[in-house]
Order: sequence, then C-alpha cells, then structure tokens
Amino acid sequence: MRRILLFLTVVSAISTLSNSALAENPTPPTAYYWHNWTDHNGTSHMTRCPFHNYVLKTMSKPAGPQWQDRLKEGQAQIISTVQPPHWDGSWHPDPKVQWIIPLRGTWYVTAMDGARVEMGPGDISLGEDQMSRKDAKGHVGHFAGNVGDDAVTLMVIQTDEQPTVDQPCRFK
Repeated sequence: MRRILLFLTVVSAISTLSNSALAENPTPPTAYYWHNWTDHNGTSHMTRCPFHNYVLKTMSKPAGPQWQDRLKEGQAQIISTVQPPHWDGSWHPDPKVQWIIPLRGTWYVTAMDGARVEMGPGDISLGEDQMSRKDAKGHVGHFAGNVGDDAVTLMVIQTDEQPTVDQPCRFK
C-alpha cells in the first residue's frame, strides 16, 4: 500500500510539474493540411502545409484551454458525403474553396502535376483548384477516388473564400 501511495505521489508531482511547465512556457503543436492549389499556368499541385498561428485559449468557459488556429471567419456550408465503394471522381475542379476531412476510409487526390496524395481519418485537405485550366490531355482540377473496396465518408466545409493563384499554403 505504501508503494502505491508513493507511486501516486510521484505521478501527481510529475503531472503538476508538466502542467505548470505548460502554463509557463507553452509550445504550440504542429499540424498539417494538404493544399490543392493552382499556379499561374492553370496547373494544380498538392503541397503539405503547416497550420501556423496556434493560440492556447478556451472556446467556451469553463472548458479548459485548447490550441486553436482560427483561419478565417465567414460563411460556410457543411456537407457530409459518403462515396460508394470504388467511387470515381474523374477530372474536375473543386466547386468552391473547401476543407475536406476524411472521417472513414481512405481516398486519394491526384493533381495535374501528377502528385497523388492518399488521405484517411486525421488528414485534412484544402481544395482550391478552381482556377485550373485544361492541359494537353484535357485534365482540369484534380482526379479523386477511393482507395480499396470500402465506402469513404468525408466532411466537406465549403467556404466563401475567393480562389487564389500561386499561393500554396495560403493560410500562414
């Protein structure tokens, strides 16, 4: 019993030190998203981008503080999609600047430059290839589809952002 109490005391002390160290010198986390963007030639690309401006604060008191990176305020449309097994997205641009978050399953995006990225739960993509133009093969935007034999569930958040050109990792 004495050993258990000693162990719990040590664990509590370590936890208190860790929490006080966090409060005194918090280090923002590192998180990434994939950005499907268009260059000035109308060619789409996939670039891995970091979220940059994390601030430790509460979203709603009395909830404790959490790291937040507020990218942009504005209007948004939230859509839940389920792509059936073997779904084929063919070549197309995103309809709006939109965040795409896989909830179940794995899907892929192939940009016009040939870069292919597979994404599953925990990954985030920013689709912004509206300014792409048909290439010599007739490709425009991106080609997307499911990986494997299962359906893929995505959360899509369409924004009121205007698409940009030559701005990979635009949220800096």
